[in-house]
Order: sequence, then C-alpha cells, then structure tokens
Amino acid sequence: MNFEAVTIKDIAKELGISASAVSKALKDSHEISEKTKKLVLECAKKHNYQPNPMAQSLKRGNSKSLGIVISTIDNQFFSQVISGIESVAYSKGYNVIITQTHESYDLEVSNVHHLTVRAIDGLLISLSTETKNTDHIRRLHDKGLPIVFFDRVTEDIETHKVIADNFGGAYEATKSLIDLGYRKIAHITNSAHVSITIARLNGYIRALEESNISVEDKYIKYCVHGGRDIAEVEKVLNELLNSKDRPDAIFAASDRITTTTLELLHDLGIKIPEDIALLGFSNTHLAKVLNPSLSTVCQPGFEMGKIATEMIIKLIESKRPVTEFETVVLPTEVIIRNSSQPASIAK
Repeated sequence: MNFEAVTIKDIAKELGISASAVSKALKDSHEISEKTKKLVLECAKKHNYQPNPMAQSLKRGNSKSLGIVISTIDNQFFSQVISGIESVAYSKGYNVIITQTHESYDLEVSNVHHLTVRAIDGLLISLSTETKNTDHIRRLHDKGLPIVFFDRVTEDIETHKVIADNFGGAYEATKSLIDLGYRKIAHITNSAHVSITIARLNGYIRALEESNISVEDKYIKYCVHGGRDIAEVEKVLNELLNSKDRPDAIFAASDRITTTTLELLHDLGIKIPEDIALLGFSNTHLAKVLNPSLSTVCQPGFEMGKIATEMIIKLIESKRPVTEFETVVLPTEVIIRNSSQPASIAK
C-alpha cells in the first residue's frame, strides 16, 4: 500500500503535453510559452507536486521513514509513545522523523506538508487541540499515504486508530473521588471538540449521574490550548476557587493541565487535599514524589506507540489495498495517592 507522489508524467498526461515540456515549464525555460507555463504551474500546485529527488523511492515504498506528529515531546505521555514507536520502527529497519505542533493547527498543517516532501512511507499523528478541519490529512489519505491516528483521533478519516479508554479512565477517576467522599467535583479539560475531551467529559458526567450528583456547568472548564497557556489554566482555576459554591475536588483531563493545576494551587497557598483534592490524567514519573504525591489516571503510552507503529508498517508493506480498519482501545489505570485522600481525613 504505497503513497503515490504526483510526477512530471502525471502532469503531462493530464495536460496532454510531453513530460519534457512539463519539466522545461517548471524550470521556466524560454522554450515553453507563457500560456503553457501557467497551465503547468497551476496543475502542479493543484496536485501538490514537489520536485523531490526521493520521489522514486517514495513510489516504491522503500524510503523506510515514518513521519510522527505530536503536540510536544516534553509531555511525558508523548515521550512514552515515541519510545514505543521507536522500539518497533528501528527493529523493522525504519527511521522516524518527529515533529511537534505545540497545539497549533497551522504548525500541524506545515509539519504534515514537510514530512510528505521528505518522502515518508507512512504518517503517525495525534491531532493538535486546535485542529477541527482535517482536510490536509484527508488529501494525503485519499492519495494513498498510509496513516494511523493515535490518542487524539478523528472520525472523519477511515483508517487505523489507537486510543486509551478515555471514557473508562475518566469514569473511574470521578467515581473514585465520589467514593472518597467528594461531591463538588470540578473538571478542567481541553478544547471541547477534541476526541479525548469528549470521551473524558462523558465519563465524568456518567459517574456523577450514577451517584445522583447533579452535573453543574460552572464546574466544567475548558482550556483551548490544552494547558500550554499557564494564564489560561490560572484563569479557570481562579473562577473555580472564587465561586460561591467552591468545588472540593478537581479532576484534570490532561497531563499538562494536571501538573499546571498542582503548581498553581501551591502558588496560591491552597492545601492539597485539605482545601481541595486533585486527580488528573498524567503519566509523569514524578507523580509519586510530588508534594503531595499525585493521584493519576495512567495511560499505556509505550504500548500505544508500539501498536500504532505495527499498524502503520502493516499498511505500508501490504501488497493489496487495505479496506478494513481497526480502532484499538487500551485500558487505563487509576492510581490513588495523597492528593485525593478521603475527604473526612483530609479536612
């Protein structure tokens, strides 16, 4: 299953002229009329033609390179995913090219473009928190580039996906806070449209409803930049802390939001869990040694990267078109530590 890059011959065939004429037009040769040059350049732009010396290796599917798109490499979860990716890729003779979006849609589009110019055989991608339109990925998928989504995925493109059990993890996390005696549980999460946001919010809501606790909109706060903007987290945290009916616990829905919330609560002199409990999605290795030790929902990052890479290599090396795709859901684990001790003990 090989990604077929547009060639000079493809442009020549579409325009009904010779490949030599196309080549000369692209080089702005005086031998070609301005009218023909314009037609060639318009056609090349339409098909995203790139005069890449590696194009032939790309067509043969043997460049042995995988493009990786993640938010930030300093996120412990994504670091673990990359380790999983590399463990499989290198053993199969593939190199990896890692790019970061820093939660920017524009940077994601740019990264994907540059990766394809570098003649990757396949793309592994976790969408940025800003990404709503996936046309830049769909175009490549429609042209045959093997693509596998992981963590943050889209339903708009039919291909393999690897995700954590975000609903189950959020449900169990919220349920654990309820079982520990907390009733006014706030939820700080990512952009509303992101796949992990939707699943984790639904898990949070389900746990509250099953315990006959009303779901309060004032306790649900969104951080559209996924916690990268500290001021954004600080704003929603202050809204929660200064509300008349202040929450007694916070369930944070991502690694960066969780650790930033912990830091800000310390800066404000808020005692955890005496004043407010905290539990979040976080794969940080420091969770045990933080003050207090951090209650977390852990995701199998290494396993996610490993499985996603096995899937992409199977797509790349398939001799026939692949028409049936799979979504793998990996289990999460809730680990209770000191930041969410029972309410009766903490207060």
